[in-house]
Amino acid sequence: MKIKVIGLMIALYLATPAVAEVDTPSHLFGQLFVDVQMQRVFPDGKTFVDALPNDAPVAIVQRYEEERGRPGFDLSTFVHQNFTVPPRERSAYRSDLSEDVCRHIDNLWQVLERRPDSVTLSPYSSLLPLPRPYVVPGGRFDEIYYWDSYFTMLGLEESGRHDLAVSMVENFVSLVDRYGHIPNGNRSYFLSRSQPPFFASMVELIAVRSRDPATIYAAFLPALSKEYAFWMEGADMLEPGNAHRRVVRLDDGTLLNRYWDDRDSPRDESYREDVETARASNRPAAEVYRDLRAAAESGWDFSSRWLADGKSLATINTTALVPVDLNSLLFHLETILAQAYAASQKPEKAAEFRARAALRKAAVQRYLWDAREGMFTDYLWRENKPTGKVTAAGLSPLFFGLATQAQADRVAQVVRSRLLKPGGLVATTVQSGQQWDAPNGWAPLQWIAIEGLRAYGKRALAQTIARRWIGRVVTAYRNTGKLMEKYNVVNPSLMAGGGEYPGQDGFGWTNGVVRKLLVIEDGLAAGTRCASPVANDNLPSGLPWPGRSLKAAP
Repeated sequence: MKIKVIGLMIALYLATPAVAEVDTPSHLFGQLFVDVQMQRVFPDGKTFVDALPNDAPVAIVQRYEEERGRPGFDLSTFVHQNFTVPPRERSAYRSDLSEDVCRHIDNLWQVLERRPDSVTLSPYSSLLPLPRPYVVPGGRFDEIYYWDSYFTMLGLEESGRHDLAVSMVENFVSLVDRYGHIPNGNRSYFLSRSQPPFFASMVELIAVRSRDPATIYAAFLPALSKEYAFWMEGADMLEPGNAHRRVVRLDDGTLLNRYWDDRDSPRDESYREDVETARASNRPAAEVYRDLRAAAESGWDFSSRWLADGKSLATINTTALVPVDLNSLLFHLETILAQAYAASQKPEKAAEFRARAALRKAAVQRYLWDAREGMFTDYLWRENKPTGKVTAAGLSPLFFGLATQAQADRVAQVVRSRLLKPGGLVATTVQSGQQWDAPNGWAPLQWIAIEGLRAYGKRALAQTIARRWIGRVVTAYRNTGKLMEKYNVVNPSLMAGGGEYPGQDGFGWTNGVVRKLLVIEDGLAAGTRCASPVANDNLPSGLPWPGRSLKAAP
């Protein structure tokens, strides 16, 4: 990275003002919001929360109160008169099936790229302005998403769009500075939660492309530190056997983390669905809403991972779990913070974070390794026992270097026997009807598994997963002209199933992971291998591929 780019990032960070809490559509429109969502004016609840008010919210609410009792009042007509609804088709782009998938992905970045929106944004939009260009996933998702962006960036780098990858990291710096954390996405209704904390991995991705990684780590230290403070808030005062927001202290004093959301009401974008889920439960509604929102923070919304009975969404208990993927990510954040403090000439802080990482690694080994299943699993912290659920999240400790070789050997056996399918890895072994369960496979889970297995010498299995996944995606592209957010990896004749919304095409993280794999994977079918436009001499000698974790050999 050029010095002037680093200077721009630092200037952006220092100049961004603090912003007060932002009102969400549910708060701004009150009963109007409830009526629109509960009466399903739009089939997708996200449509209304992304719509632009044509007048000040207070004026629209007053108009609604005046008109809704009149004979012949029609709610749908009122909404379309007072709001500009986002179009279903945001782009005129159509796939050219004569192009190979690599060129298709390279062209799609222009379709999915959004320009800075801080100047032209409506004051009543739910969109949070970003100062730099960014990439959206596609389909109904027309905003940036936190953990999606890391996997998107893998492909941007291979497509020669390092500039856009850097801009995305700068946007996350802006968000963490304004709001104290990186939200789920840049929408007001996402501010009460985050997503799997891949910011440290993004910084690492930028750093390994630089000839002076230490300078990059030092430049991003303030944002990395704020990110960590958000996830660890309340840890210092937490008593054993208790939890506070995203922090859990086990009975023996061990400190780990969970997913959470600072609100306990229905999600704005899925209001009706959440209300119906709470009604189907015999639990307090606020408790159900919190667990639904926490699952949204996990990125796995929804999965049998979070369901007490493994099948019914009404039994969701996300906050009762210490997730294996989240704690692997926080180990990595602690490791990167140690590097950033060392690069900033703060050896005492560097030593502190190396110690924190070591403690977390030991805790993961002790509590999140399920010897009976031969897999890393989530942990029920109140009940002091593992869930025993085999999921692709259990490969996160391999990706981030927390596993022993013996553990990796057993994980590889479980992956081959229980998760590997004709089209790649399934998210879980359970077919619940939720989208983060069988028969679906997801791009980020393939990448984490492939790289994690490679790191522990399981190259043949990693290659098998990569080839099956690439074959699944490329075949679907040739048949449909689309890249999807998820795929049915069990039955190649079906696209995907389950979830709150239809499958989306676009799609940021699929594009990113496939574009990366099509460069680095050997032995692919003719016509599917990509040549990367990124010159090899741009990479410092002795460093791994961009995107691969800098972890010690097991």
